Amino acid sequence: MPKLRFFTAGESHGQGLVGTLEGLPANTIISTDKINHQLWRRQQGYGRGGRMKIETDTAKILTGVRHGKSLGSPISLFIENRDWKNWEKIMAVEGDNPGKKLVEVPRPGHADLSGAIKYNQTDMRNILERASARETTTRVALGAIARQFLDALGIGIASHVLQIADVKSEKSLIRYGSPQWDIELQELNDRADKSPVRCIDTQIEGEMIALIEKAKQERDTCGGIFEVVAYNLPIGLGSHVHWDRRLDAQIAAAMMGIQAMKGVEIGDGFGGACRFGSQVHDEIYFDEASNHFFRKQNNAGGLEGGITNGMPLVVRVAMKPIATLMRPLDSVELISKKPVKAHVERSDVTAVPAAAVIGEAMLALVLADAVLDKFGGDSFEEIEQRYLEWGK
Repeated sequence: MPKLRFFTAGESHGQGLVGTLEGLPANTIISTDKINHQLWRRQQGYGRGGRMKIETDTAKILTGVRHGKSLGSPISLFIENRDWKNWEKIMAVEGDNPGKKLVEVPRPGHADLSGAIKYNQTDMRNILERASARETTTRVALGAIARQFLDALGIGIASHVLQIADVKSEKSLIRYGSPQWDIELQELNDRADKSPVRCIDTQIEGEMIALIEKAKQERDTCGGIFEVVAYNLPIGLGSHVHWDRRLDAQIAAAMMGIQAMKGVEIGDGFGGACRFGSQVHDEIYFDEASNHFFRKQNNAGGLEGGITNGMPLVVRVAMKPIATLMRPLDSVELISKKPVKAHVERSDVTAVPAAAVIGEAMLALVLADAVLDKFGGDSFEEIEQRYLEWGK
């Protein structure tokens, strides 16, 4: 059973979003400003749609924090949907459906059709409202709390966009330390956040923006690949003894649980599968001066046998193109079965830069749980002492 659990609730156009985080130790310093900064980062990125102009997401902590420190009890928070005023009757908790904005034609690539059949719905708004990526707002807020716990232990998390459609940067995190990687991991987010597409390769950044603009003009969408890294991790998080205790399995599940994600690899996963073992496995060395094992490369992405090995943990995630197109694809009306064009809902051209920030939040939640599993304790001070002793 995980030490750290979280739950989210809320619909895309409902009154707001609710999140609960259970298991954070007492006396962890929590800043609402830091939570809101992560929510701001999630709303950025070239290619975002009109919803980002409406919502200015801020979190209100309701329980579990007093005078800036966690109590050890469940933390709950609320994020208002500012667009609710335009949907108050349509999304009302009680009363009759006014019959407006019904969704009766499913969109290819969405949960609309399969969800409607599974839950016996004729208005697919009852499906898409919860299936919407708007829900990730809450996960970013809860992840921002988890990362404040990790920050206090010196563990950092960052991300960048590696690819939009077929435009790709070669600055992969698995090559960290090589001559082509010219920044420190601690500086990665500052550098990426300055880019409209969160790409640290300035030449490729321009090509990505041009591609997104082309997709917008053609009323199309595009996906891509982002990388998330955790650094200053200790050796020994995770376990090899059961499939569900392997840290790579937990990370893969967390990333695939983000809307529109279709692939995850740790380190040079798919690339390494195409080479010989002598070219892939990271040879082991020992530095007597620092009394630490180290590697000269990181194809494993910081994980071996489901356990962290002390190298930066690198996760790549593939996001499919957004399924709502302004030039709708062929579909079938749910009741009549007549061929029609798919339903059109307000959407983005791409959200890969935002997805990278969501990936950071999910990695923070998984790693915070792994730290709690390894070091235990009911207060931050207790965990910190054990953590520092292990580091020696």
